[in-house]
Amino acid sequence: MNPSAKRYPVLILGIGNILLRDEGIGVRVIQAMQKMELPEGVELYDGGTAGADLLDIICDRKKLIIIDAMDADCEPGSILRLTPDDLKPQASAGISLHQIGLLDTLNMAKLLGSPPEEVIIIGIKPKSITPCTELSTELKHSIPKALNLILNELKR
Repeated sequence: MNPSAKRYPVLILGIGNILLRDEGIGVRVIQAMQKMELPEGVELYDGGTAGADLLDIICDRKKLIIIDAMDADCEPGSILRLTPDDLKPQASAGISLHQIGLLDTLNMAKLLGSPPEEVIIIGIKPKSITPCTELSTELKHSIPKALNLILNELKR
């Protein structure tokens, strides 16, 4: 990261691969948020499929909100609000390779003494993870709900 770049206290990070249909939901939510007026001090970031490369981006944030596709025992388009503790391997919720990389990155930030103070994970159950650049109808309909949940998180 450029040392002279301004760091905002709140980071909203979308993770996913837009070439694999619903797997790209985190990035698609970030794209929708780029069209919105957000409170001061909020930064949006398209994390794509990066893992440890996000370390510099997430360190020293007051609040980190992550949006990603998440395999869970629920209907496609369902939205889950989790914390990193919920993603530990013994948790009942399914985890993706992104979340494993995400946990490692959060642990590295902790080891460096600069973890985000609060981490919220917004997981959205995909319907299809096949080669395609368009979201399924279920996930298109989940975007406004995810946006409302994120805006409520910003008010906390």
